[in-house]
Amino acid sequence: MDRIQAMQVFTRVVDANSFTRAAETLGMPRASVTTIIQNLEAFLGVRLMHRTTRRLSLTPDGAAYYEHCVKIITEIDETDASFQAGNRKPSGALRVHMPSALGRRIVIPSLSTFHQRYPDITLDLGLSDRPVDPIEEGVDCMLRIGPLEDSSMVARRIGMLKRVTCASPSYLARHGEPKSIEALSTHHAVNFRAAHGGRPIPWVFVIDGKPVEVKMESLVSVNDSDAYVSCGLEGFGMIQPTLFMVLPHLLDGSLKEVLPGFNPKPKPISIVYPHNRHLSAKVRAFAEWIAELFDSMPALENEPRTRESTPGKEGRARRDAVMA
Repeated sequence: MDRIQAMQVFTRVVDANSFTRAAETLGMPRASVTTIIQNLEAFLGVRLMHRTTRRLSLTPDGAAYYEHCVKIITEIDETDASFQAGNRKPSGALRVHMPSALGRRIVIPSLSTFHQRYPDITLDLGLSDRPVDPIEEGVDCMLRIGPLEDSSMVARRIGMLKRVTCASPSYLARHGEPKSIEALSTHHAVNFRAAHGGRPIPWVFVIDGKPVEVKMESLVSVNDSDAYVSCGLEGFGMIQPTLFMVLPHLLDGSLKEVLPGFNPKPKPISIVYPHNRHLSAKVRAFAEWIAELFDSMPALENEPRTRESTPGKEGRARRDAVMA
């Protein structure tokens, strides 16, 4: 029996709370996972977990063994990472999850540069706006937009996404263009829900350096970024998306910025990963690359880091940065 493999399989079953999900994330048959756990229990001479048709639970021996396994596997990963960093390029499969729009518009168009730099890393990209448990689903790292609440994860802030308040010309023709925050009380917005069943994300403006929340009436609510922009284009109400989502529409006139003197609160974007992934060479390679990617796109920032330029040059720079 491969003791290290058995430990890895055991910890993955515990983290996923499922033999089936553990097998999927490990890329092996469920029967093999079951056999490995049975052989491990026979070798140790103790029962590690209680198994029923509905749930798994650790025995006291299983809980203690799990803690030791995590420490051993982490030490092995740290050792491997230290030699990988010094002697060879990162390699292997890397599972990354990110919001759909961010992946399609920013990350995927730039992936060729990542593969040129790290040809031995194969990426498995998951694109969706649903919440993801990286431990349960075997994800190595994730890109998250907005504030982070899970303290069990390692997080690195890689940028701020500028937001813009805008509406379609047809909506503004019917309802007029608001000239003040107070005027928003007579307007409609398309509301966005970050997760199924969650409350709509409030509109927040930064006024005199302080966040000011504005409650907007809405005829339509959605939980998908592309649908959100589509509803704005169709004139269902004003929207407040991130700039990269709507820059082409602002440039061609299908959307118009409103209240340009009142900046919406920008959204932080972070790369997050479980504690036991933080020294993985391939995770560190992706984290460094994605940080460089966002650092090279000042148009996405609330405060551009480039020197001042003429309006024409700035417009081209913004277009190039987002479309690259």
